[in-house]
Amino acid sequence: QVQLVESGGGLVQAGGSLRLSCAASGGTFSRYAMGWFRQAPGKEREFVAGISWSPGSTYYADSVKGRFTIFRDNAKNTVYLQMNSLKPEDTAEYYCAASAGVVIITVPRGYDYWGQGTQVTVSS
Repeated sequence: QVQLVESGGGLVQAGGSLRLSCAASGGTFSRYAMGWFRQAPGKEREFVAGISWSPGSTYYADSVKGRFTIFRDNAKNTVYLQMNSLKPEDTAEYYCAASAGVVIITVPRGYDYWGQGTQVTVSS
């Protein structure tokens, strides 16, 4: 059983930056592909970014490509989402998730474990 705890959310002005962290425990973190998703009120949960377990290939939603970076530190059992040039439309609850699969999966049902979420609000 893997437990995931997100942190780093908050309120930021448009154009600003935030770094989200997701600390994992209870499993072999390096063997999981990791993903970040987000969900705005009234909308479905959507894929933001993913990183494979090794050697760490990444994939991004078109809406965040060039602005967000996902990376992981297997020694710290943590995955990060660096978010730059934030826009009001990035406002959402952000979730990290772990998948026992090898490849990056872009749909929520492909993930086995989820964190509780952290709120990101971008003001205009």
